[in-house]
Amino acid sequence: MTVVLSLISGGTMLLASRAQTEERAAVAQRALLDRAAEKIVEQEGALSSLSRRFVIRGEARDMVIYQQTRQGLRSVEQRMRGMVDAGASAEELDALKAGMLAIDALRDEQQEAVAARQEGNKAFAVERLFGADYERDLDRATAQFDQFQYRLDQRTDAEVSRATDLSRLWRSVSEAALAVTAFLFLCVMYFIFRKRVIHPVVKLSDVVARLAAEDYAAIPPEFDHVDEIGDMAQAIRAFRDNGLARQRLELERSTDRAIRELLSRMTQRMQASDTFQDLKSVVECFIPEIAPAYAGRLYLLEETRQVMVEVGSWLSPAHSPPEFPPLSCWALRRGLPHRPDGDSIDIPCAHVGRQDRSVGAICLPLTSQRETLGLLYLERHHRAQSEAASEAYLTVLAENIALAIANLRLREALRAMAMADPLTGLANRRHLDDVLEAEIATAQQHSQPLSCLMIDVDHFKRFNDTHGHDAGDAVLREVASTLKDCVRDGGFAARVGGEEFLLLLPGLSMDQACERAELMRQRISDLKLRMEGRELGPITASFGVSSTPEICGPDKLLQTADAALLRAKAAGRDRVVCAEPRLAQARG
Repeated sequence: MTVVLSLISGGTMLLASRAQTEERAAVAQRALLDRAAEKIVEQEGALSSLSRRFVIRGEARDMVIYQQTRQGLRSVEQRMRGMVDAGASAEELDALKAGMLAIDALRDEQQEAVAARQEGNKAFAVERLFGADYERDLDRATAQFDQFQYRLDQRTDAEVSRATDLSRLWRSVSEAALAVTAFLFLCVMYFIFRKRVIHPVVKLSDVVARLAAEDYAAIPPEFDHVDEIGDMAQAIRAFRDNGLARQRLELERSTDRAIRELLSRMTQRMQASDTFQDLKSVVECFIPEIAPAYAGRLYLLEETRQVMVEVGSWLSPAHSPPEFPPLSCWALRRGLPHRPDGDSIDIPCAHVGRQDRSVGAICLPLTSQRETLGLLYLERHHRAQSEAASEAYLTVLAENIALAIANLRLREALRAMAMADPLTGLANRRHLDDVLEAEIATAQQHSQPLSCLMIDVDHFKRFNDTHGHDAGDAVLREVASTLKDCVRDGGFAARVGGEEFLLLLPGLSMDQACERAELMRQRISDLKLRMEGRELGPITASFGVSSTPEICGPDKLLQTADAALLRAKAAGRDRVVCAEPRLAQARG
């Protein structure tokens, strides 16, 4: 080793002067190539700034400067030829060529954006030059030139180092070897620290910050190496998964609370509904909010015809007709919800129209105390974007609607019992008071006459004593039926006493009311009743007629008619007596 080192030392002393010359030449060459590369980067930066300024401002002067600058730049081949003449190596030329090709690609993008700006498409031009793709291409070009400078620095440093090493003695060779060793060690340490520590920690800290702000779109990076950083990444992924699950759970709970609140509010409104029209309005208002994915119809059972009749609809359902027989629906047959497109295969209902499961139909029977009241029909809405409500909520919805319908029917039945005479089916005195006040107000508002007929069945007590109470009840029912037939085209009939009846005829004058009373009297006298095989005998009635405002004021209408009835009975019964203005005034 001593001999070899001696020979090397002698050779390096002879070559010292030449090494210094080579060192100076390498430094000068690096400076020349650095200036050339920096000039290219500066030109591209200036060209990018000019194109961006033109895109933003759109001034012709910026366009002229941009075109002149672009025309003044040399092509890739010309610039590469200059670099070859400057002494660049093959690897450096490859890196430089890649950078200049990236710059040419940027110029193509600039030219495309400039052309779009000239055509008036500023938004496209701005997106083109200020978008992420352009910035990425610009960074790629800069990276290529950084690679070129890195390779240039390596080659130059190697040449300088070689020349310096050759000009030094053994100490210089030893120091150079030590410097190279230290340099390599620092590079390795820097690579390890940057790739295995700094980059992963920076990425993980960014993800942790986003997750802390409940931005669960942040995805933790994957690290293959098994160490503390890998364990940290795995823990962050588990934290993110738990956050997503918690977020989904909160969303489900919020949706559940909202639906429950709507159901509660809808139930309260339905219980407060006084008519089926009110109930229809509530159903059409709330169901699209509770189940926005479904269009539907509300049916009620019409018992007289035994058909389901539509009373309301929402979101324009395309299937199921407005009327259909109950046997056409499997839900009404079974008394249970029917859903052909659920998890299990089932037969579609005949009233849906299309005999397949693609309709997404749900039939929910509305029952109370095992009595069918109606049907809630739902079908998948063709524009539905939200998730369909669960079948449990739909079942609760149907139960609440059925309860509201049952309450309405019970209320109407109780109202009818309170306002109707149980024997004849006509209105009772309580109902008469309400109707009389409304009819008087209507007549005064429209300046129309309102006539009143007081009717009394002649000798009813004697008839009752002779033939019995059952026969008397039959007579009252027949008389009531006759009176009811005579007011079908408009009017009101009520039973105001044992054998006394009252009729209100809105819109009829005194003469017309008298004619109508005579017609009724004749029909009653034509009645032929038989009971237990024997004829009950003739039935007659007396009538008293008054009219407002022709005969009396509205507050004296009933009294005037009653006075006319008393006159009819005093005159021999079975007759119509019309009140006179003078009599009405005298009684007033």
